[in-house]
Amino acid sequence: MAASGERAESSVRKRRVGSRRTETETDSAVSGGVEGKHSSSDAEKEKPLLSLQPGTFWLTRIVLLRSVAFIYFVAFSVAYNQNKQLIGEHGLMPCKSYLRSVKRYVGGKIGMAAMAYTPSVLWFLDWSDMDANLDGIALLGMALSGFVLVMGMANMVIMLTLWVLYHSLVNVGQLWYSFGWESQLLETGFLAIFLCPVWTLSQVPRRCPPSLICIWTFRWLIVRIMLGAGLIKIRGDKCWRDLTCMDYHYETQPVPNPMSYYMHRSPWWFHRFETLSNHFVELIVPFFTFLGRRMCMVNGAIQILFQVVLIVSGNLSFLNWLTIVPSLACFDDASLGFLFRSGAGAKKAVLEIQSEDVAGRTPAPTKGMLIRRVVNISLGILIGYLSIPVLMNLLSSRQVMNTSFDPLRIVNTYGAFGSITKERTEVIFQGTLSPDPKDPEALWEEYQFMCKPGDVYRRPCLLSPYHYRLDWLMWFAAFQTYEQSEWVIHIAGRLLSNDSTVLSLLDHNPFQGRDPPRWVRGEHFRYRFSQPGSASAAQGKWWLRKRIGAYFPPVNLEGLRGYFQSRNWPHPHIQQNRK
Repeated sequence: MAASGERAESSVRKRRVGSRRTETETDSAVSGGVEGKHSSSDAEKEKPLLSLQPGTFWLTRIVLLRSVAFIYFVAFSVAYNQNKQLIGEHGLMPCKSYLRSVKRYVGGKIGMAAMAYTPSVLWFLDWSDMDANLDGIALLGMALSGFVLVMGMANMVIMLTLWVLYHSLVNVGQLWYSFGWESQLLETGFLAIFLCPVWTLSQVPRRCPPSLICIWTFRWLIVRIMLGAGLIKIRGDKCWRDLTCMDYHYETQPVPNPMSYYMHRSPWWFHRFETLSNHFVELIVPFFTFLGRRMCMVNGAIQILFQVVLIVSGNLSFLNWLTIVPSLACFDDASLGFLFRSGAGAKKAVLEIQSEDVAGRTPAPTKGMLIRRVVNISLGILIGYLSIPVLMNLLSSRQVMNTSFDPLRIVNTYGAFGSITKERTEVIFQGTLSPDPKDPEALWEEYQFMCKPGDVYRRPCLLSPYHYRLDWLMWFAAFQTYEQSEWVIHIAGRLLSNDSTVLSLLDHNPFQGRDPPRWVRGEHFRYRFSQPGSASAAQGKWWLRKRIGAYFPPVNLEGLRGYFQSRNWPHPHIQQNRK
């Protein structure tokens, strides 16, 4: 009995020990499973992302900077090729004379008053060779913008320099820089300054993430541009309301291109569709910006497509190219990743940054990053404050377009084609060697501009984003009088002396290699496109024209002497002993 009791007790002890072992093994298994799950989760966090995630704007910044740099490069190229003829030492409106008049107006000193009235670095340069100053600004602008365009990187110093340089030209450009896209480029360039680190040159500067506030300032810009353009149309010409404006636009726009010729002949219902689409894109689509990520991207895509259509259908300088720029801010890294090479460069760097953020290894903000946040918030407050008069203008029944409300043109109001001309008229310069301009036998020969319509056999040019400033102003002059556009007579005087400065702005001088004309006159013509497939088109005529009358009467150098002196224009040299 005793033996059997000992065996039973021993059996119980074994079962208890086995039970403890089982519990221990179970706890170990459970503990191991939990640890395995944690380690698996950590491993997933450590694993690099295979595709870009939405919500960051590293690649967006690169695209924006390159786009802004491209527009700057075009604008400075135009300046380099045309500024000397327009505002140089011997230009049609010398900027030196303009600066001197401003200096007199503010009290005869170059100080804060002069800088506030006309912000320009030209105040501080040597005026003895203004052409060199203008060329230097343009070449430096081309060099800096070319660097940003090619490298896809910039810092605040570079972008601020580009902004100051272009400001310096616009503010002394007078009539030749009076277009709305100049202010639009300055506003876009100002916002681009805050996309960049202060000093660092890197496509993906880790310690300077793109500010969401800065991205939204670009989005706010495209909203204002499109709403301004849409509202000025609805409030302006009646043809925008009865949907007939596109019946005239392609033929009467400032500088048509070859596609304009064919689009003008589209069916009436297509022109109505175009006008309705224009209203939808400019008045409805901008509000998509505030309806979440996907609708914001829809807005960006529609705006870009709209601008591409405008680029194809006419030569509107770099305006449409520039308007594409803020639309790009509607896209984040995930949507722009296809533009970048996989596995290397900026895209790889952004994937690494996003992987670190997912793993919770985002570096702590430095003092510089905190200061930068304050700067970005200040930018948002500044743009908001300066937007108040712009919003008031948009809401006003007396809306004005292409107007600046601050001297630095940081926030502006925009608009285009608030009214549409129904007929196209052109001023044609003609010269003759005849001593008597009234002689019926006098042979009048025509000058041809670079791109504006003249010779009816010349095909409309394809020019955008480049821009001939004189050609554009001649479009305005055609529906004004020469008394309202006195610079037209200035050009006539230069042509009378075969002035090489002004002639370099023209495509054809009929008196090249010959004596200068004795008389020059301006003739006024009405132009319209020839009908494709017609007899005129078969003869090679792109245009048909009909004379309206004289725009300005025949003038000669001697007769212009008093006219030039009264306006303080240098009188062209009068050749002596000319028979």
